[in-house]
Amino acid sequence: MLQVREATDADWPAIWPFLHEIVAAGETFCWDRDTCEADARAMWLHDPPGRTVVAVDDGGAVVGTAETHPNHGGGGAHVANAGFMVDPERAGGGIGRTLAVATLDEARRRGYRSMQFSAVVETNTRAVALWRSLGFTVVGTVPEAFRHPTAGLVGLHVMHRVL
Repeated sequence: MLQVREATDADWPAIWPFLHEIVAAGETFCWDRDTCEADARAMWLHDPPGRTVVAVDDGGAVVGTAETHPNHGGGGAHVANAGFMVDPERAGGGIGRTLAVATLDEARRRGYRSMQFSAVVETNTRAVALWRSLGFTVVGTVPEAFRHPTAGLVGLHVMHRVL
């Protein structure tokens, strides 16, 4: 059974290897593929009002992580944004769904009115299917906005869901 809990500084050494692998692959995240560890840590581990969580398996291993923050400040601060990373060696086992449900529930509890993903790579079919199954819709696609390492220029979906 997975447990989702607040991430601590002590979790970073377990997060970094798979986060680095995912970012370096360049297939799903709009981060520089050579993002260094210090920059990745600063972008992923948030101070309030942002939040970072980890999914931990029965053996205590960190197998996934999610971060949530306001999509914009000021008049747009009631819309949440989030990012998710699951250890590729554990993909397909429900970790992403568990993180997503926990993140949506917590965003609702914190008073966010909706959640928006601004850059879901259209070739990331597993993520697109997960978000759709959780009630997100594609409200638009920016054509050729992502340079995929094997598929070339592909679209970035903007996905949204009311909480």
